[in-house]
Parts: sequence; C-alpha cells; structure tokens
Amino acid sequence: MSSFFIHTFGCQANKSDSERIAGDYQARGFVEAKSWQECDELVINTCAVRQRAEDRAQGFLYNVTEYFKESSKPKPKIIMTGCMVHHGHQKLLEKLPAVDEILPINEVGFNQAAIRKDKKHAWVPISTGCNSFCTYCIVPYSRGREKSRSKEEIMQEVQDLVERGYEEITLLGMNVNSWGLEKVGIGFRKMMMENKNYKRADLPDNQSQYLKPQGTPPFVKLLQDLSEFKQIKMIRFMSSNPWDFHDELIEEIGRNKKIDRYVHLPIQSGSNAVLYRMNRGYTRERYIEVVEKLKQVDSEIVIGTDIVVGFAGETEAEFQETVDLAKQMNWKVGFVAIYSPRPGTAGWKIYPDNIPHHVKKKRWEILDQIINKDNLKERPKVI
Repeated sequence: MSSFFIHTFGCQANKSDSERIAGDYQARGFVEAKSWQECDELVINTCAVRQRAEDRAQGFLYNVTEYFKESSKPKPKIIMTGCMVHHGHQKLLEKLPAVDEILPINEVGFNQAAIRKDKKHAWVPISTGCNSFCTYCIVPYSRGREKSRSKEEIMQEVQDLVERGYEEITLLGMNVNSWGLEKVGIGFRKMMMENKNYKRADLPDNQSQYLKPQGTPPFVKLLQDLSEFKQIKMIRFMSSNPWDFHDELIEEIGRNKKIDRYVHLPIQSGSNAVLYRMNRGYTRERYIEVVEKLKQVDSEIVIGTDIVVGFAGETEAEFQETVDLAKQMNWKVGFVAIYSPRPGTAGWKIYPDNIPHHVKKKRWEILDQIINKDNLKERPKVI
C-alpha cells in the first residue's frame, strides 16, 4: 500500500488545505507515513507571503534531496503545492529540479472529507482566494479570485463535525467579512498583465469591490446559523478586514457569546500614507473606530493584529505613527513581519524596496517589544 506525507508551511489556510489533501490521498487508498523519510509521495505545501517563507521551503527541499542522496531508500515522488506555485510550473521545475509535480493550490477542492488530527477543534474554510490586491500581497495571484462556498456546503460540513464530537470551529478566508457579498468585477489582473506602466491610482479600491449588503450581511447570518448547533461551544474566524467590518457584525459579536472574545484584526501600518500605498482600503481612524465599537459592545473583547514594517518608502515618521498606535491599541498579540517584495505584486512593480534591511530589522524589534514583550499579558488562545 502506497504512503504519503505532507509537510506544511504557512498560515491556517495552508494547514486546512493540507487536511483536505490528506483526505484526497486516503480516498485513493494511500496511508499516511510517520515521516517524510518513509513515504512514497511527499507533498510540500508552501507559503510565499514573505521571502523567508519561500527560503524555508527551499531549505527543506534541499535537506530532503541530500538525505536521499546518502540513503539506500528510494526518493519519494515530490509534489509542490501552496502559494509558491504562483511562480509558474516551468520556472519552479527549472529552479527546483528535485520536484516531480506542481499542484496548483486552487485545485485542492472539497470533494473529500478533510483528515483532521485535532478531535475537538476544526478549520472550516468558507471562501478561497482574494479580491483585495493589497500591493504587498501575493495571495490574489497564488490563490486566485475570491470564491465563497455555499452556505449549504458549510452547514453540512459543520453538521458532520458535530456528529463526530467537535465543539470548536474556526471559519477561514482571506477576508471572511466579505463572504457571500455580491462582487463587482474589476479586471485588475488583466490590466496588470497588459499595461506595465500602471500607477497606484489604477489600483481598485477595496471598498468598492462589493455591493453594499441590503439588511443583515451574509457573514453575520452565517454566524447566527452556525450558532444554532448546540454542540458547538466556540466559533472563531480569521482573517477580517476593517473596511467591511459592518456594524451588524460588531453587534453580533457583542450579543453572541459563542463567538470568541479574541478578534484578529490586521492593521498592517499605523500610517495613512503607508496604508494608501499598501492599498488597504481603510484609514487609521477607521481601524480605531472599529476597535472602539468592539470594546463598547463587550469590554472583554481583546484584539490581535498583523503589521508589516519597512514597506516601500516607509519614513521614520510613518513608522512612529505605527509605534504610537501600538501603544494606544494595547494589542494582545501582534504578528510583525519584515517587508519583502513579492514578484508579480503591484508593490513589486510600482514601488522600489528602498528601506535597508537593518532598518527593517530594528523596526521589527521595536514593535515586537512593545506589543509582545513589554507587559506580561495573558495571551488569548490563537489557534
């Protein structure tokens, strides 16, 4: 009987994808090997959000290759998937000759049940892809345009989880808030390919990509319906964005105690000028407004965030705006990342990467100290 092993890099979406890849393998009669040294097929599920993530995947592949050069065991078939696939099949196979097959991550479907090792908590993807086109981010190119799963499919998956004894779920999407909203076509990717001289003003506004919901937003309705499962004790979701964090969602979080009191709300920068260059679609003031409203509906709510330091053109004054906001917000968790240009993104094409690495590293240290180390804080559970 053939065996497989999956080595996963990156975010919760990648972990969820790996569970579904495992389900596909088991449906085809494979068994999971105990380690990559013992498998017939090795899947490397990659991340490309930062250059360091790509370097880690390539370093792992190098270690695998060297191991089997010295071992009497036959080398497994190596399959690469995940966000690094955006580089293209030919380029990856030329650069990484040890790879035997490239599997686009958007071909990982929901035709087989995910194989979950956690028996209490489950990741539940509610959408794939992204429409936001933040200028630093590779996700719209690596995972494609945003597609919402149907409510029926999501509800059936959670029903199955309940029947198997699960009590906690985390809803996943690049922007869960926009689940089910009616989209407005932007044709941005085509424009990027055809016009190499576009400017920042050509970028689509994130806030204009969806028609304003009439009545209760679809994501809020989904949370309400999922809360009807009595066996489900905790509902989490990530990630969400400030530009469409509707008041109805804030009210639902305050009212519905099944929803986790920890809300992960990325800011990326505390400077409006940097947020504009990033094409984030909101201002510092809008972010503060959302946080204040969340605290008003429940003082027990705590906030976590993501921040990118050293984005193209970030001045010392702009960085200090982020420092000041960090002190004001008192985030309980901060995932701080050093900016690295992602080939193919708008930022890579429009803005020069002109901040020296030692400056980026210093800024990272300052924010990490303020958010994650300055005060002894009781950390919320971040799955």
